[in-house]
Amino acid sequence: MSTPAPAELSYEDVIDWIRLAGSPGIGAKTFKQLLVRFGAAHEVIARQADWGIRKQGDVPQPAVAEREFEAATKAGLRYLPFTDPRYPQPLAALDDPAPLLLVKGNLDILATPLIAVVGARNATVNGRKFAKVLSADLAKAGYGVISGMARGIDGAAHEGALTNGTTVAVLAGGTDVIYPPEHRELYARIAETGAVISEMPPGTEPQASLFPRRNRIISGAARGVVVVEATPRSGSLITARYAADQGREVFAVPGSPLDPRAHGPNGLIRDGATLIQSADDILSELPLLRVSTTHFSSKLPKTSQVAEIIDENIDPSIRLRIEAALGTTPAAVDEVMRQCQVSAAVLASVLLELELAGRLERLPGNRVALVGTV
Repeated sequence: MSTPAPAELSYEDVIDWIRLAGSPGIGAKTFKQLLVRFGAAHEVIARQADWGIRKQGDVPQPAVAEREFEAATKAGLRYLPFTDPRYPQPLAALDDPAPLLLVKGNLDILATPLIAVVGARNATVNGRKFAKVLSADLAKAGYGVISGMARGIDGAAHEGALTNGTTVAVLAGGTDVIYPPEHRELYARIAETGAVISEMPPGTEPQASLFPRRNRIISGAARGVVVVEATPRSGSLITARYAADQGREVFAVPGSPLDPRAHGPNGLIRDGATLIQSADDILSELPLLRVSTTHFSSKLPKTSQVAEIIDENIDPSIRLRIEAALGTTPAAVDEVMRQCQVSAAVLASVLLELELAGRLERLPGNRVALVGTV
């Protein structure tokens, strides 16, 4: 899919992008499709009647976007559209890149080839040490390390990268909201020498429904994803699944079967991820990396994992049927599929769309439930 020619956006353009990105029913994939079709955000807004898609509400008024822009400016944030050459190119090449990234730090850093290093929050001492050394070696080799600035492996990865090069932190909340609070000093160091980014408006507090979106950016911006430690239901495995769907190479660090934090990486290796023991194992694979599907993605069970792509063309009546079958009481995904008489791919797409909209949560036992009232 081609995109509009990259150019520095004017203030008016940024306001239009903020308005369109904040419109109900407009996800990242639809945003890109509309921009390609009509050529500019102001044209998209002016021709809302011609969108030809299911809409849930009107485009926000300019004053709403202007207030957001003012808040971002006061916080020292800058907007980076996916048409800008400084935007991470692997992420921009996807069908559903985040339309706008809010950046604190050096915009040019984002053009550096990035490797994601993620893992458990309650990491072992050895796991943290490995992540730190690995990230330092990757940075020394010229790669930026991207992670989620969480406790444990993420924090160690950022620390290691800062010793020899640069790092990028992706936040689930607003770029100006430091989370976890104890990483305030790390946040400042990353913003000074690297970049802190998010797709969320300034002031947004992190919440569970936003972390899958954060993970999608981490994997999408990277050339490959390394999982150091992760339990079977870890958010790091969501990042790995996104990576596989996006055609990124997935690397995993093996561990003892007696440690639950090794179950995630060991399972990834069993399903085709590349086993690594040092940065050299990653660097030797880099010539083989391609932004396309990999052997690993074909092994993921799609009924219980993240859908490859949200399908915007699903019949509205099917969407309504699935939503009607859901409630705030947890329901098994397989039971919803049987009741609604839909394919696993269609159900996975609708569920992911609801999850990214913050309307659905995933629970143990492959169950889902709506968040609050619809």
